Amino acid sequence: MAKKAAKKAVKKAAKKAAPKKAAKKAAPKKAAKKKSARKPSAAFMKALTPSADLAAVIGNKAVPRTEVVKKIWVYIKANKLQDSKNKRMINADAKLKPVFGGKSQVSMFDMAKHLSKHLK
Repeated sequence: MAKKAAKKAVKKAAKKAAPKKAAKKAAPKKAAKKKSARKPSAAFMKALTPSADLAAVIGNKAVPRTEVVKKIWVYIKANKLQDSKNKRMINADAKLKPVFGGKSQVSMFDMAKHLSKHLK
């Protein structure tokens, strides 16, 4: 028992004698960078000329791809071409059928794929 007590006393003395680590100082805070306003991608803003088939729906003026999709949706809503049961499907009328590759019904997710073929 005496040996254990002596060992503990030596350990305590060693701990006290050990130099204490210096407390870390907080790093100075850097000034927050001011976020610049998001700039739209030039690729989206590039005006594209629609084909004759697409021009029959949206007009023959060169417009960006994003505007083409917006105009197609305006046309779809105005003519009630969205399927009543499955809203993801678009029923093509006589003007949209050549744009959609002759298909009578196209998914709204495939619509952009079909539109890209008619833009230059």
